[in-house]
Amino acid sequence: MRIGELSSRTGVSVRSLRYYEEQGLLTSTRSPSGQRHYTPADIDRVAFLQRLYAAGLSSRTIAELLPCVDSPSEENSDAALHRMTQERDRLSTHITDLIHTRNALDDLITANREHRKGFRCRAVG
Repeated sequence: MRIGELSSRTGVSVRSLRYYEEQGLLTSTRSPSGQRHYTPADIDRVAFLQRLYAAGLSSRTIAELLPCVDSPSEENSDAALHRMTQERDRLSTHITDLIHTRNALDDLITANREHRKGFRCRAVG
């Protein structure tokens, strides 16, 4: 199938499919005129890539995980598990930082509300 059909069948834009190919995440064969051609298995591959992106992984991290899919072995599985654990730890740290930032903003909002009460009291009195 050509890139437009893969796009239609997966719901992923042609631009994204080209990007996946540029990043080495997806491969195609080329016709003599240079058109990309994909196999039915690429539909599942694109769906898998979408799941990885939805999990917050970068294309570089996804490329590091693909040997586990493309060449299954205990070593590749262990490497993928280690890499996913690193990403989860990175996200957990980021979430903690975001919570602290949100709490600091909540404190500022509370201080602003208290400050605004002073305006109403002066206007009434």
